[in-house]
Amino acid sequence: MFTLEQIRAAHAKVKSGADFPQYFENLKAFGLAWYETLIADGHTVYHGTDGYETTAPARYTAQVIADVIDPQQFEADLRAHQQGKTDFPTFCTQCAALGVNKWIVRMDLRTCTYYDRHDNVVLTEEIPGANR
Repeated sequence: MFTLEQIRAAHAKVKSGADFPQYFENLKAFGLAWYETLIADGHTVYHGTDGYETTAPARYTAQVIADVIDPQQFEADLRAHQQGKTDFPTFCTQCAALGVNKWIVRMDLRTCTYYDRHDNVVLTEEIPGANR
């Protein structure tokens, strides 16, 4: 079983997208199976391999998710964020404006999948790392 405190401590070490693979490995070692982050308010639901679940509270004031998705601009903004050019709140604001509603990170598949308001897949990325 993992705690929000463990997750927060691991997340505090993430300074840019380059740090995400190590963060992923830390979460996986805690026993996470997958997690879902909702863009509207930034809250995340963490699911353990043993069925355990915990929810991190909202991170900011609720924002409206656009009805129309702009996948090309989203991918450009995502790449900029991964290069450390934007912080998390800015990236989430960009996601909302471009129609991205949430993302789900799957530990078993080593993927992060972004979805629109209708749960259509916008983009799926493989998470790099040595532990495949």
